[in-house]
Amino acid sequence: MGRCEGAEVVNAEVGTRNAEQRGESLPPRDLRERTKVFALAIVRLVDALPRSRAADVIGHQLLRAGTSVAANYRSARRARSRKEFLAKMGIVEEESDESSFWLELLLEAGLVSLGRASDLRDEAEQLVAITIASIHTAREGGRSVPRSAFRVPR
Repeated sequence: MGRCEGAEVVNAEVGTRNAEQRGESLPPRDLRERTKVFALAIVRLVDALPRSRAADVIGHQLLRAGTSVAANYRSARRARSRKEFLAKMGIVEEESDESSFWLELLLEAGLVSLGRASDLRDEAEQLVAITIASIHTAREGGRSVPRSAFRVPR
C-alpha cells in the first residue's frame, strides 16, 4: 500500500502520532477499555441529540451499533476457538464501520456539530483498522486466540 504525501501517520494500537506530539490525550491503550470508552461516548452523544424524528431514528441506530462494538469485542476475547474469535471480530468490524456511517449521517444532516462527532468518527475508523489487523493476524495462525474462562477442559 502506498502512502499519500502529507497524510497523517496512524499507529492503530496507541492512536495517532500527531495527537501524541500535540500533547493531546490518547484513547486508552487496552482495546477492551477503548471500546468501552467509545460505547460510553456514543451513549452521551445520543442523549444530547436534538429531539426530532430523524435524530431519534439515527440516534437509535448509532446507539445499537456503537455499544455493540464493545459488547462483541468483549465476547471475542472469550472465544472458545479461532473460528468463533474471527466471527466475533467480524461483527466488531461491521459495527465499528456502521457507527462511522451513522456519525457521518448525523454530521451531514446537521444534527450534530463537527466538533462533537469528528473525534468519535475518527475513533470508529481506528477501531475498524485495529479490528481488520487483528482478523488478519488471527487468520495467519501463530499465537493462539484468547480462550474463554468458562471453557471446560476435556
